[in-house]
Amino acid sequence: MRTEEGVIIEVIGDIAKIKAGKHSECKSCGACPGNDSAIVTAKNQIGAIIGQRVTFEVKESNALKGAFIVFALPLIVVFVGVMLGGSIGNTIGSNIFACKIIGGMIAFILVALFIKFFDNYIGKTEKSLPKVVSIIR
Repeated sequence: MRTEEGVIIEVIGDIAKIKAGKHSECKSCGACPGNDSAIVTAKNQIGAIIGQRVTFEVKESNALKGAFIVFALPLIVVFVGVMLGGSIGNTIGSNIFACKIIGGMIAFILVALFIKFFDNYIGKTEKSLPKVVSIIR
């Protein structure tokens, strides 16, 4: 697990939103909103309050799964879709190139929908959230 630091900016029940400073892994990303910081939603089991500086743990396995699903899975699925489309085009005697393009587009749409549903599912699963582990000040 990777440990990060941040400041609690919002608490709703046992869920806290933490403004975390960027670190070396984030320098080239730029996907996070805000002025040089990311907003992280974490499980607040220790009862930290707004304004407190805390440390929180992020599971490395979640980051690896997410990276695979967002980057590698679409490439694999689109490749399979192109091959399957070509095979179907060859079987039915149609233009193979056009069938490969159609197969790739259908595969891309399906994997995009899967990623969207997976993201919604993971976002609602509390066990996948980072956890606040200690209060610094």
